[in-house]
Amino acid sequence: MKPTQKHTIHDIAMRIGTSASTVSAALNGTWKARRIKEETAQRIIALAREMGYSVNLQARGLRTARSGLVGLILPEHSNRFFSDLSQSFTVEARARSQCPVIIATARKPEEELSTVRDLMGYSIDALFVAGAADPGQISDICRAAQLPHVFIDQPCPGAPSVITDNETGARQLTEAIIDTLAPHSPALEGTGREKVYLLGGDARLHASSRRIAGFQSEITAHFGKCDADQVIACGYEPEVAQTEIQALYARLGGLPAGLFANSINVFEEVLRFLSQRPEIELGAFSLGCFDYEPYGALLRLPVHMVRQRHLELVRTAWELLDKPGSTDLVTVPPEMCLARPRRLPPEC
Repeated sequence: MKPTQKHTIHDIAMRIGTSASTVSAALNGTWKARRIKEETAQRIIALAREMGYSVNLQARGLRTARSGLVGLILPEHSNRFFSDLSQSFTVEARARSQCPVIIATARKPEEELSTVRDLMGYSIDALFVAGAADPGQISDICRAAQLPHVFIDQPCPGAPSVITDNETGARQLTEAIIDTLAPHSPALEGTGREKVYLLGGDARLHASSRRIAGFQSEITAHFGKCDADQVIACGYEPEVAQTEIQALYARLGGLPAGLFANSINVFEEVLRFLSQRPEIELGAFSLGCFDYEPYGALLRLPVHMVRQRHLELVRTAWELLDKPGSTDLVTVPPEMCLARPRRLPPEC
């Protein structure tokens, strides 16, 4: 017969050969503060899983005023960057014996604030905020409730934040696009088709504003100036991006020399539009995306990409959370994924 009695932290402590308080610290994620070795904490967590031990969050909350819940709010789940970010967050939370609660708020300030208040009603132990539309108000609420919180992707003055180095990444991506521009006919000079354009993003948000600044800086460095019409900050909505790429094509009478897609959502709409263009047009087109899609290498035209390091962002956010009172802003450099050289058709 199988035993019906549930395992306790004392059973785990006896198997490991340590104290019950050490086991408790490993399972509730406070082992770092207790200066317990990571190896010991991981052995305890692994054994607890093997023995089928599960924390009673309600009972633990009554004893310690900690629920074991940690929240993450982000703009959306479907975007690859935020999807990867939420997966990394889940792994890190589970490694600390915390239960992750992840909610998308569609970059709507009122939805963000409502969600924060709802999560606080469940007595979450900490809040992680990614890509917030209004980080200041969120931080005000958290500080008033003495709730530990940290921002990812969108910084907040007076609160710990970790962001991608968007400006440097944008400069590198723009440089890669310029380096692979095809020679254009003198007849196109002055038509606008000889230029590189940035499409997508919201200039009011920190990440987009820094990418726009990096794009403009690199264009100016190479061509002497960046015209206002070269930046089309139309937001992140796919339908709007599709409308804008069609309008740009119609206005120029063809594809521009190059295009900087300012998010994966915008990039997907650009690809949908390009799929309707003849092969001869694509041969003289240079494309870059400030986001990463692994299938990009399989496309019929070269695409330069910027991969944001979601795992490093999440790990840094947890480290900032472990520093009470921190208002640090940490910048994580992105990874450039340059396109392979164009495959030229064989000579007849």
